[in-house]
Amino acid sequence: MLSDIACSARVLGALFYYAPDAPQASGIVDALRAPGWQHEWPYACDAAIIDGFCAPPVPDETLAQAWQRLFIGPHALPAPPWGSVWLDRESVLFGDSTLALQHWLRDNAITFETPLQEPADHIGLLLLLAAWLAEQSKTRELEELLAWHLLPFAPRFLEVFCAQAQHPFYGALGELTRATFACWRSALVMPVAQKPLYR
Repeated sequence: MLSDIACSARVLGALFYYAPDAPQASGIVDALRAPGWQHEWPYACDAAIIDGFCAPPVPDETLAQAWQRLFIGPHALPAPPWGSVWLDRESVLFGDSTLALQHWLRDNAITFETPLQEPADHIGLLLLLAAWLAEQSKTRELEELLAWHLLPFAPRFLEVFCAQAQHPFYGALGELTRATFACWRSALVMPVAQKPLYR
């Protein structure tokens, strides 16, 4: 389970956090656009996901432009990738859920520096942290991160993200992440925290 989570979380985290032409993501983008990658993926995925990654480019929007629209702006993001936007009553960055994550990191002596003071509850960063915890065989911390800080908001985020993606590659990414999270959830010993969602 740990090696499967480490592999899948690192791939998904890089795609959610980094631009598709960034060094951390470009090789992954190429791999997902090539045939046969699904045989290396640790979980089953359906043909629609595979086809989405291999779909021809959207004529009026490049992959880099889609990433800019979905994760940077300048317009309002259709599915903001930070947990506190979904979990905080005011839908703000650095909300109470972000503070709870920061306390949890400190209590577990996890040093987690984010670039440019980015909130630590960005879904891409949470996935990269999950990959690191799995690689370090920190099972308890991994389960707590997933059950308390990622999975409470991720299904709603992914529902909106998939509906608003508009680009086939990012639609496929959202669906692959949903399918992967369902597998993680079924393997968790710890129940996922039930938290109110405000978007």
